[in-house]
Amino acid sequence: MKFGVVVFPGTWSDVDCFDVIHDVLKEPVEYVWHKDTDLSAYDCIILPGGFSYGDYLRCGAIARFSPVMKSVAESVEQGKLVIGICNGFQILCEAGLLPGVLRANDHLQFRCQWTDLRVENQSTPFTSTLSEGQVISVPISHGEGNYFADPETLAMLERDNRVAFRYCGPAGEVTSEFNPNGSMNNIAGITNAQGNVLGMMPHPERCCDEILGGVDGTAIFESMARWASGDRMQKVQETTA
Repeated sequence: MKFGVVVFPGTWSDVDCFDVIHDVLKEPVEYVWHKDTDLSAYDCIILPGGFSYGDYLRCGAIARFSPVMKSVAESVEQGKLVIGICNGFQILCEAGLLPGVLRANDHLQFRCQWTDLRVENQSTPFTSTLSEGQVISVPISHGEGNYFADPETLAMLERDNRVAFRYCGPAGEVTSEFNPNGSMNNIAGITNAQGNVLGMMPHPERCCDEILGGVDGTAIFESMARWASGDRMQKVQETTA
């Protein structure tokens, strides 16, 4: 089982993600340059945060045309796991792999702070080591994290249980008081219809070591590793049966 961390011009959370997989999870991981097109070696693909292509036009609007993104889409179709964090979430939306768009924060400020997230769906490959309703602390660092979608799309996300995380208070209360960017329905992360793609604005890779102030983000990467390992083992058993 191997992770691939995609690097675009302007990406800056790639090293953080790499270190979490390599040093904390002790799993194989490699960097993937945005011009690479062969992702066959990877079971889990990470699109990290940053300012890909300087965030020109719109955040993620240019990165979605990088050669690697066609391969990312093919990996999704193959059932591999893909997580987009912050700018990675923006890229996934621009590429049409997730619905909606990330707009400028409603207060027009760049916010770098800790936030509380309520786990809305425990049955995804990204949240299986967490509990539904559990509150975890994960930092944000963005100026365009305001999730927006039309009413029909929002209704679909809610109906199909595709909201993975919501911004909340310490006790799990979901109110505008604890919404750091104006995101609709306090949405902090969503999945695709198949459940193998997660986009989230907060940075779980920044809270996987006590020295950084917390370790709640570790559960997300551990969930991915366990799911990918279990799925791979199942495929091996099916092949040898």
